[in-house]
Amino acid sequence: MSCDNLISNLASCNCSYEPCGRKGKCCQCLVYHQRLGELPACYFSAAQEKTFDRSISYFIKCNH
Repeated sequence: MSCDNLISNLASCNCSYEPCGRKGKCCQCLVYHQRLGELPACYFSAAQEKTFDRSISYFIKCNH
């Protein structure tokens, strides 16, 4: 699936998981993480994102 916004999405994508094929493809990323009961990297600060803990409970813990 192509993404018309890929270049602008990549400019603000903070995902540091290098082999990710969904990087910059926000629609695919959201669906993928939703299926896993997670949030994508863009919901987390840079330091939080580097833990690779995408759980909703971690998000709540960091942002309560």
